[in-house]
Amino acid sequence: MNFTLHIWRQANAQAQGGFETYSLENISPDCSFLEMLDILNEQIISNQQSDNSTNQQPIAHPVCFDNDCREGICGMCGLYINGRPHGNDDGVTTCQLHMRRFHDGDEIWVEPWRAKAFPVVKDLVVDRSAFDKIIQAGGYISATTGGAPDANSILVPKHKADEAMDAAACIGCGACVAACKNASAMLFVAAKVSHLSLLPQGEPEAADRVRKMVCKMDELGFGSCTNTFACEAECPKQIKRQHIARLNRQWIGHLFKGGKA
Repeated sequence: MNFTLHIWRQANAQAQGGFETYSLENISPDCSFLEMLDILNEQIISNQQSDNSTNQQPIAHPVCFDNDCREGICGMCGLYINGRPHGNDDGVTTCQLHMRRFHDGDEIWVEPWRAKAFPVVKDLVVDRSAFDKIIQAGGYISATTGGAPDANSILVPKHKADEAMDAAACIGCGACVAACKNASAMLFVAAKVSHLSLLPQGEPEAADRVRKMVCKMDELGFGSCTNTFACEAECPKQIKRQHIARLNRQWIGHLFKGGKA
């Protein structure tokens, strides 16, 4: 398969970026999107070495992009592909997207996440440490449960355990932020709040957790939720919007009890 790639290149957060065009030929349909980018970088390096031997071209650097596990677990491989976070497949991360989902001869536009809270580091790499700061603000429990046997002895209704596990599937990739017209992090925060508050160990700090995480989210410059549900549609782990409703209920309950916003 042959492709024309339009890739966002940007030296750093302060530099003015722009698209650069590349051509790739004979790409296997079974190749993942990140493997295709690896091939592109090998081509760029090979061409650079050839150009250096004749001193005819300026230095061309490989395309920078985030990746780690390449198994849809770590959430690092977030790319905006043809106008969709993680590309034109449902329920997958960029590393799980295969080139057979495209057509031979396609033009593909590749960009980084676009959000104030996710500044560009270089090319397709963005700084998503804002999510870490939200977790540090309240995405944990301090209740002592003893060892694993003690924790496992606490009875949890199956429907709550299942819902908590579904929320815990969030990998913090940021697709919800990239998909939202307001760059809201509500689905991410709601998933982290739900998977703790639904379990007995997380209940004592539930109200304080919501306050701290929501306030930190606002402080970091994420937008507000306007219920377009683009976040749910683009989430690679298919986290449900019902978690946002639970977050809102807990936030309102916190305010009615005299809490501060």
